Amino acid sequence: MRAFSELYEELDTTTSTNLKVAAMVRYFKSAPPADAAWAAYILSGHRLKRFIGPALLYRWLIEECGLPEWLVEESRATVGDLAETIALLTESSGEAGARQVPEVSLSAWLDERLLPLRSVDELRQRAAIVNWWRTLPYRESFLVNKFLTGELRVGVSALLVTRALSEALSMPRADVTRRLMGNWFPSAEFWESLRSGEAPAQDPSAPYPFFLASSLEDDPATLGDRHQWQAEWKWDGIRSQLIRRRGECFIWSRGEDLVTDRFPEVTAAAKQLPDGVVLDGELVAWRDGVIRPFADLQQRIGRKKLSPAILKSVPVRFLAYDLLEHDYEDLRTLPLRDRRARLEALVACAPQAIDISATVPADSWEQLAQIRTESRARSVEGLMLKALEAPYGSGRQRGSWWKWKIDPYSFDAVMLYAQPGHGRRSNLYTDYTFGVWSHSELVPVAKAYSGLDDGEIVELDRWIRSHTREKFGPVRSVEPTQVFELAYEGIAASPRHKSGIALRFPRIARRRADKPAAEANTLADLQAVLLRCSPLADDSQS
Repeated sequence: MRAFSELYEELDTTTSTNLKVAAMVRYFKSAPPADAAWAAYILSGHRLKRFIGPALLYRWLIEECGLPEWLVEESRATVGDLAETIALLTESSGEAGARQVPEVSLSAWLDERLLPLRSVDELRQRAAIVNWWRTLPYRESFLVNKFLTGELRVGVSALLVTRALSEALSMPRADVTRRLMGNWFPSAEFWESLRSGEAPAQDPSAPYPFFLASSLEDDPATLGDRHQWQAEWKWDGIRSQLIRRRGECFIWSRGEDLVTDRFPEVTAAAKQLPDGVVLDGELVAWRDGVIRPFADLQQRIGRKKLSPAILKSVPVRFLAYDLLEHDYEDLRTLPLRDRRARLEALVACAPQAIDISATVPADSWEQLAQIRTESRARSVEGLMLKALEAPYGSGRQRGSWWKWKIDPYSFDAVMLYAQPGHGRRSNLYTDYTFGVWSHSELVPVAKAYSGLDDGEIVELDRWIRSHTREKFGPVRSVEPTQVFELAYEGIAASPRHKSGIALRFPRIARRRADKPAAEANTLADLQAVLLRCSPLADDSQS
């Protein structure tokens, strides 16, 4: 565990990708097989479900640390992170006790200590956890607390992890990426199989690594001959792979979540596909021949049980835009031109819930740019451009897939609240809540934490601390004087929000130091955008 805690600190205290990769390579080369497997699992984005709720851990901390509750709460508000607060308040006893406690490996911690916690009662959970607080040094206590709450975030991308594993194992990166896809459990056996290069037991549900597009910032004419590129609409849905193997059907989201049971109509349709097929595409809400807003799709995702009513009100369709496997043959090395031809022949015979993502014909880049202006009316985000001679890659490889998105919506809002970030930014206020005017009141409409550089964050942090009105745990309300331009991708009605609206992917575009708070946008402005964007507005006219 000590070696992994040192790796975590190295990753958390540098922004250099080369240093992060070098640190992971050193760890993977020296760690025992089971530890290396668990580290690969954690670093590549897999998260363990919460063992203990934060409210319970906080109560135990108050009972055990010997400090007044107000002081513990003030410490938590200052630190901004419960796991770190616990580690700091128990650090003195931990450093003393650690000298008598033998080193326990990462895999032993997870397999023999944390996972068994799920099957014991609260009294035994408390006894074990409090004992760890008393004996662990700061770094290890911090990690254990993060594991307990299921909130461990590591500042590395899956791409960097596969790069490090590729170097550590002397294995092609594409092979590493493929073998880490889908369901796998970290163990010494898994690591040895990975290291040896042996073909793993074939899992019929295993997806392929997703190929990701890069944002096109330049004029598309720089890509060359228009007729060497396939154009499609960029759908506002869930990127997925639909798999039909050995008589079974599986649906994987790009986040490597198995979501088969969320979309029963697509699964039923996939059963009529031939065996040995993998489709790459988009799950979209679809009704009466019209793509619905992403917010409609979220109604399906957010429910544990899909009632007949929700299935009827939010029907879903899978729009296929690539064929990765056919008759159990991996087609990814074929050019898109050939994969597309085989896809069209296959989907032509597919049931209604599976359709093809149509190409967008245009003789020139100028004509395509004109067609792109129809994106909002079609409830899409712009266009996808794909090189017809390119194979299907892995990860975000620049050059053959581009997303040519339309400019985002934007509005001016006033900062209302701020709270600390995570990891190396846990001591800075980086997460903000913004509001717009509703008559004479500022109503919260969005939270955003991206868009500012490090210098702007530090400057804003100083302002927040000196202009705080009230504190609510780690959250501070601030004087409503700072105006920011926020960008967002979509808008939908939401009865769960006080404002009655929800914004998709809100982020900070710029700080408006030139603008007084009184001139920020109003809720009526956003409601007008909602009315223009909603397909329901069209339905009401018919």
